[in-house]
Amino acid sequence: MSSTLFDKVWDSHVVRHIEGGPDVVFIDRHMIHEVTSPVAFLGLKNRGIKVLYPQRTFATADHNTPTINQHLPVADPLSANQLKALEANSAEHGISHWGLGHQKNGIVHVVGPEYGITQPGATIVCGDSHTSTHGAFGAIAFGIGTSEVEMVLASQCIMQPKPKKMRINITGSLGFGVTPKDVALFIISKLTTSGATGYFVEYAGKVFEEMTMEGRMTVCNLSIEMGARGGMIAPDETTFNYIKGREFTPKGEAWDKAMAYWQTLKTDADAVFDKEYTFDGSEIEPMITYGTNPGMGIGISKDIPNAEAVEGGKATYEKSLNYMGFHEGEAMIGKPVDYVFIGSCTNGRIEDFRAFASIVKGRHKAENVTAWLVPGSHIVEAKIKEEGLLDIFTEAGFVLRQPGCSACLAMNDDKIPAGKYAVSTSNRNFEGRQGPGSRTLLASPLVAAAAAVTGKVTDPRELMK
Repeated sequence: MSSTLFDKVWDSHVVRHIEGGPDVVFIDRHMIHEVTSPVAFLGLKNRGIKVLYPQRTFATADHNTPTINQHLPVADPLSANQLKALEANSAEHGISHWGLGHQKNGIVHVVGPEYGITQPGATIVCGDSHTSTHGAFGAIAFGIGTSEVEMVLASQCIMQPKPKKMRINITGSLGFGVTPKDVALFIISKLTTSGATGYFVEYAGKVFEEMTMEGRMTVCNLSIEMGARGGMIAPDETTFNYIKGREFTPKGEAWDKAMAYWQTLKTDADAVFDKEYTFDGSEIEPMITYGTNPGMGIGISKDIPNAEAVEGGKATYEKSLNYMGFHEGEAMIGKPVDYVFIGSCTNGRIEDFRAFASIVKGRHKAENVTAWLVPGSHIVEAKIKEEGLLDIFTEAGFVLRQPGCSACLAMNDDKIPAGKYAVSTSNRNFEGRQGPGSRTLLASPLVAAAAAVTGKVTDPRELMK
């Protein structure tokens, strides 16, 4: 019987199928951080249970970490307590812990792939919705809640209903100045934030085949923003070249054996999906959001649409635009910008900083803009310095911060003030996501860079000519 990539990975991990209920699925890799794990560990303690397979769990601090002066004690008491709890719980249960100051510390969805923890055909979970990032490697990866974190720690399994299957094909080629972030925001704008609810998405077609692993991770990262349980891309030579030789990937004969399996991980030609979409890559231009969910996005040259063209109803739409201080029919180009943030598990990789540098090189940061450049890991930070990107940033008036989730969410010191506009390369633009009253415009590193040097929403293609 023909199978999809998703079927092949899911079915091979089912420990038990409950008739009329969920599947019990074995989890290969469990990643934890300081926010969703403390209560889970408390649950284990109250039941007198140990972590079953500590070697399959990896802990890193990221959400609450400051991005300057990481050698100093964390000032915020709640953040400090959560970071200490992660360290203590990891030590008690024999879990690898990459805390502040550790060479491997960084955003969980950046360091996992960097060290080869993320591998094709694996099942990966984390108490974080953007775990879908790891699906770029042909893995089934999804976020889980605190009680489920406890379940995986205790049993290395999780109970989940099997999602339906969706395939999104993008044919043709991308235009000038169009990035994987634009591809993801384009898809979400077409499907809306609920269009993939109940589905696991496979991305297919020439556009994804030609993407780098960094680009594929950006796309899969944003799968959750259209309601999907996760997203994945079939592994290929690009995947294998990326992971080969990394610390946790197989070596020698084990590599050859793994490759023999990984090369089978593709959807059979006649496999059937529950739903399928096809788009032409040439339709996509640099994107930007104008509202308060990631589905409220448009091509940067377009005007804000009228309420009739948007899901959610007129009252909801008016509330969103009122929050943002925008109006129907207005152009996004030229809107003033106060903050620019490049980083997060969506766009905190070296490829993203190279793109940012390509725009700001030879230019200077706009005086009205506060810019936060935050690498996703120490590996990214080191590459920024090695490749001379830091020199470009410094000459242009930018300062590089230390790794962490930073201004993706208001759980650390990097908060956007109320009423201020931020062009952000992160993944969510909900009300207050980057700080109470903050106004977020999601965009690619190129669009962020263009805003950073002009002080307003600018089509990056105009600066790339």
